[in-house]
Amino acid sequence: MWGRIFTRMGDERGATAVEYGLMVAAIAITIIVGVTAFGVSVTQLFAIPAGVFAP
Repeated sequence: MWGRIFTRMGDERGATAVEYGLMVAAIAITIIVGVTAFGVSVTQLFAIPAGVFAP
């Protein structure tokens, strides 16, 4: 019985999946924040030469 308990404690497959999930979530949040922060200025950058004025 103790052998199975110690074997399960050494199994890190689930922990690795959780770490990859957290990294993907952090990257997604970073992209969303970046697009949100720079989206308005990029829209205005391309709207002015096209003759469309964004409010």
